[in-house]
Amino acid sequence: MSQSPAILVRGLSRRFGAKQALAPVDLEVASGEIVGLIGPNGSGKSTLLRCLAGVVRKDAGEVQIDGVTLAGDGVNVRRRVTYSPGEVNAYGELTGAGQLAWLLRGRDAETLTRASGLSQELGLPLNKRVRTYSHGMKRQLLFAAAVAPKVKVRLLDEMTEGLDPAMRAGILDRLRADADSGNAILLSSHHFGEIDRVCDRLVFISGGEKLSEESPESIAERARGLASLEYPDLPTAESAYTAISELGLAAEERGARLLVRLGDEDPQAALARLLAASDLPAPTSVVYGKLPLADLYRELYGGDAC
Repeated sequence: MSQSPAILVRGLSRRFGAKQALAPVDLEVASGEIVGLIGPNGSGKSTLLRCLAGVVRKDAGEVQIDGVTLAGDGVNVRRRVTYSPGEVNAYGELTGAGQLAWLLRGRDAETLTRASGLSQELGLPLNKRVRTYSHGMKRQLLFAAAVAPKVKVRLLDEMTEGLDPAMRAGILDRLRADADSGNAILLSSHHFGEIDRVCDRLVFISGGEKLSEESPESIAERARGLASLEYPDLPTAESAYTAISELGLAAEERGARLLVRLGDEDPQAALARLLAASDLPAPTSVVYGKLPLADLYRELYGGDAC
């Protein structure tokens, strides 16, 4: 990188009693980049974000946020970062405007003005008490507070959880614009579609350890040797599985869908031979060269996403 990363993590670890919540983790996020954290529940995603924000103290390792080293109670870092937790906690008796003011206490008046304007753009009734808000409305209120401050780093934990697809798309568009303006964003999510759409890199973690770091290019390379064949029902997929095995190709059953490994030498030629086989049932759809993140997750973890 031509400049220091906006987020720099070296050997970060955290233990809660006998549980190793974070093994030594290394991570970098550049300015203008969105990096997504993916992992099962309890994998360490939230602990990592909390440690970076100084909300949870690290046991060991080095953290730098926007060039400032995390130390002591973390106040030095929290001035340079916004953090939105995965839990939606709000004071029900406050109005939406009052909740924003509480969340942004210590920030300047312009920040509160920006947050209020964004909340109104999102259709939130700031004059009403938060206890009347739906879960999705509360989540959007937290989002407005998280993106309003003019800082260079944002740490967002399950920012779109509980939102409908239209709301989620709007949030993602705003995050992409925020990163394109030069800010660094580290987020966690269980929505593979949004991670695939908005992130520049993906970091897979499990048991507090970083398993893999993937770029769009590395995912494309993994996908090059795979084809997904969809069938109308399970019995047809099982017949196709038998035919594929007899051709010497490996396949994995995903209900009425088969994920076929085509090999490395010439996967396109292998796919052509496969589809031309006389005893292979005709699939209803064929996807080649695009590996769904759910499949990548399963390859890394050996199980389904949760």
